[in-house]
Amino acid sequence: MLTKEEMLEFERDLLARKEQILKNLDEAHKKITMMQNQDPKDEGDYAALATETDIDSRIIEQQRRELNEIEIALGKIKHGTYGICEMCEEPIGKERLLVKNFARFCISCREINERENQL
Repeated sequence: MLTKEEMLEFERDLLARKEQILKNLDEAHKKITMMQNQDPKDEGDYAALATETDIDSRIIEQQRRELNEIEIALGKIKHGTYGICEMCEEPIGKERLLVKNFARFCISCREINERENQL
């Protein structure tokens, strides 16, 4: 079980990461808007612009998923359920939370969940 100090540290880390992601998303949206306003000169410019826009869109999507996971983790901190596996309801190891502070499953249940999602 996590101590109150550890819980506060995880909350600070989650809030800092949330702030960074929001900043990244804002910058990415500005970049995409700027790229959309460009007038490609030829097919090469158009292809390069399309590729860059696609890459940025994928990064934005990944960042949004992470932001959602962070919001869930912050809600769990607020409700006193942070660090508890959603599947087996056992504590998630501190070592796992240090690697992925928004983890929703312990290692064993994560593996089960990933196998089920692959089917």
